[in-house]
Amino acid sequence: MYAIFKDGGHQYKAEVGRKMLVELRDVNEGDTLEFDEVLLIGEAGDEKTIVGQPTIAGAKVVTKVLGDFKGPKVVIRWFRRRKNSRRKNGHRQKYTLVEVVEIAR
Repeated sequence: MYAIFKDGGHQYKAEVGRKMLVELRDVNEGDTLEFDEVLLIGEAGDEKTIVGQPTIAGAKVVTKVLGDFKGPKVVIRWFRRRKNSRRKNGHRQKYTLVEVVEIAR
C-alpha cells in the first residue's frame, strides 16, 4: 500500500517502513508526525486506487521522527566575463528525516 500526500508545496510518495526527508519541522526525535492532506491511496498491483478530490477525507499518513538531516551542498557561482567579477555562494538545505509507520484511511 502506498499514499501520495502533500506537505509544504511538495508531494511525497509514502510506503510503510520507508524513510523520507520532508521540510524541516520543529519537532523532537521520537515524536509522531501526521500528514492529513492525502491525495491518493493505492495498492501495488491492484486496481483499488482511491483518488481524492482534492484530498481524501479522514485519511492520514502517520510517521515517526528520526531526527534532523542536512542535504547536499549546492554551490552557486556568478561570473561576468571580461569584467573580473566573480562571486561564490553555497547553500545546504535542512530536512527532517521521518519513517512512515502507518497509512490510515
